[in-house]
Amino acid sequence: MGLRRIKSLLILMVALIAGGAVCFLPGATGWMSRWADPHTLTFTGGALCLLGAISGLLTVTVVRRNNRQLLDRLRQIALDGRFKYLEAGDGEFVPLAAAMNDLIDFAEKTVSDAAMKTKELEIQLKVATAERQHAEAIIYSISDAVLVTDPFDDLVLANESAARTFEFDLQRAGRLPIAQVLKDEKMIGLIREMRQSKSTNGRRIVEHQVKAGNGAAKTFKITLSCVSNQTDEPAGVVAVLHDMTKEKEVAEMKNDFVSNVSHELRTPLASIKAYVEMLIDGEAEDEQTKREFYEVIQNEANRLSRLIDNILNISRIESGLVKVNKGPQSLMVILKEALDVIAPQARQKQIELNEKLTPVFYQTLADKDMLYQAVLNLLSNAVKYTPEAGTITVETLVDEAKKKVITRISDTGVGIPPKDLPFVFDKFYRAEANNRMAKGTGLGLSLVKHIVETVHHGRIFVESHVGKGSTFGFELDLCE
Repeated sequence: MGLRRIKSLLILMVALIAGGAVCFLPGATGWMSRWADPHTLTFTGGALCLLGAISGLLTVTVVRRNNRQLLDRLRQIALDGRFKYLEAGDGEFVPLAAAMNDLIDFAEKTVSDAAMKTKELEIQLKVATAERQHAEAIIYSISDAVLVTDPFDDLVLANESAARTFEFDLQRAGRLPIAQVLKDEKMIGLIREMRQSKSTNGRRIVEHQVKAGNGAAKTFKITLSCVSNQTDEPAGVVAVLHDMTKEKEVAEMKNDFVSNVSHELRTPLASIKAYVEMLIDGEAEDEQTKREFYEVIQNEANRLSRLIDNILNISRIESGLVKVNKGPQSLMVILKEALDVIAPQARQKQIELNEKLTPVFYQTLADKDMLYQAVLNLLSNAVKYTPEAGTITVETLVDEAKKKVITRISDTGVGIPPKDLPFVFDKFYRAEANNRMAKGTGLGLSLVKHIVETVHHGRIFVESHVGKGSTFGFELDLCE
């Protein structure tokens, strides 16, 4: 073999190796090894190896036969780095060139199939990623707390509501065991029990109270269900926690309200019924006794009427159905009218009424009738709980800097114990220490609070010292 042929052979082999590397290594071993089927890689690798072997044989043959045309064609394929069909220079190379072209067809088809499968896998990955992001967005937007765990009880997904409820860092909680994330042993046990049950069709609903770090407790309705994978085997647990705290409070308030109303209605009705029966039985033989019975019946009927009116008024205010007619009103005029009405009751108990009122030109935007009712209720309470020969002082103060007018009604009565002060404006609440002092329904102060704060957006307050007296007051905005 001459030096020239050896040189050509070396150049051709180097060109073939370089061209194959450029053509197949980045394209085949790079993306094919990641996405293509292993069988596809096997066939492609075999095709490339066989192509290299045949190329080597063909090179030797070409060198030995001195077919310059075919040699130039192979060199061009190696330098271009692409599949190209071979054309034999004369008849004796036709079978070898045909085999080479068949192998090229096979390699092209294999790489094309791998590229198509790669494209399909990329599309499936994008769809799966989009679906996951959509599911996460839905879970994050749910106001209820959501926890999702895997078959190993690791937390794989949670939302902000769950992080606030169980007080954990949402960013650091992913893929941690649920026992490390939650401090609530009952909740951890519920998730484990649901996962161990392997129930993929049903769900479990329980009520559980979760205590926060500040000691406050919230009641949750927890819905637990197992999620299944493609083989219908449990793949984890989804827990949804709905906060029922306010719902339970409202339910309890309704029950208390019905119970209190029933009690308050029963008392005057019982008295009316008793005195009517005595009249029917003829126990009132003289006119004086009959008159006393009639007065008791009348007073109890009036008490029943006031109770019903107060309940309806509070209900209308709370539901927003009450009709409010606001306009500029002089608070001094309203206080004077209420004082004139309450004066006869005060005189019966020899109670002195002191007035310290502001000039008439100070006005507030108010519903006159409703504000009059609130003032009259406060004055009536002051008279009821002030012993004989006591004093009731009504004064108004104006803060022009804050644009506020303040009304204070102070008495020298029995006072309210400190433990009862936070609850005096609650419906049907009455201080036990003062129950014997005067009768009442426990709705008067609640109505006053609603009139001042709900209707007029003011502020009501109370100050009291046992044995010294109490001061009830409210603050309203001055008219501009």
